Amino acid sequence: MKAKEIKELTIEELLKKKRDIKEEIFNLRFQHSTGQLENTARMRLLKRDIARIETVLRQKESKG
Repeated sequence: MKAKEIKELTIEELLKKKRDIKEEIFNLRFQHSTGQLENTARMRLLKRDIARIETVLRQKESKG
């Protein structure tokens, strides 16, 4: 997900997106531990998306 797309979302949408991504990371970790995960780079991309979302959330909360 691109930073521009994230900035256009509302706070509620950002929180929902963050929750969904964390759930997906949990599932990917489970797949990784059982040896079923094929695309390990996906976990890294999702973690970066969470970081972007948290950054935008902090920016929006500080603005008011």
